[in-house]
Amino acid sequence: MILLTGFEPFGGEPSNPSWLAAERAALLLREQGRDAVAVELPCVFGQSLDALEAALVRFRPDIVVCAGQAGGRSRVSVERVGINVDDARIGDNAGRQPIDEPVVPGGPAAYFSSLPIKACREAVAALGIPVEVSQTAGTYVCNHVFYGLMHLLARRENSRGGFVHVPFSTEQGEAHGQPGLAIDLMAEALATIATTAADTGADLRATAGAEH
Repeated sequence: MILLTGFEPFGGEPSNPSWLAAERAALLLREQGRDAVAVELPCVFGQSLDALEAALVRFRPDIVVCAGQAGGRSRVSVERVGINVDDARIGDNAGRQPIDEPVVPGGPAAYFSSLPIKACREAVAALGIPVEVSQTAGTYVCNHVFYGLMHLLARRENSRGGFVHVPFSTEQGEAHGQPGLAIDLMAEALATIATTAADTGADLRATAGAEH
């Protein structure tokens, strides 16, 4: 079973491309004969993890790919690491704005993705979709969910997961004067990341670092 998640709209946006793409990716996977489901998460600290944990209990997935919007980025970003800190520049959809609070009190400083991130990057790049390995998932609800997911999966031996940021949609990008990407391409990328993760054991040994 493959579980994909995306977020509800936030920050005044009328839609969230991460959810639209996750929903379409699950459909693509089912058309390929894969067992897949998509779940929309609230863009709220705490509540998002509650909804994610409920989905893990309900669907018992082998692969989890959580997605979130990163307006301003130009590429699909396969995230490498989630850190144990909530530090919100803006309030979430419930008005919560934590500052320097842990995602999980007493938890490790960070968790690495358990997806084969470089193999995923190569598979998406082969489709001609702009993609990168990212070294930061921020400190907002996306990172909150990424870190929380990995903390939950640390107790599940047969499940692997990680986080992917997607750019603004094409329409959002045009409205904001920022890079944008078609929802269908995002969905194809998420589906490819999920299938690559499901079918790949050891990750590729390839350069995907950053100087800053």
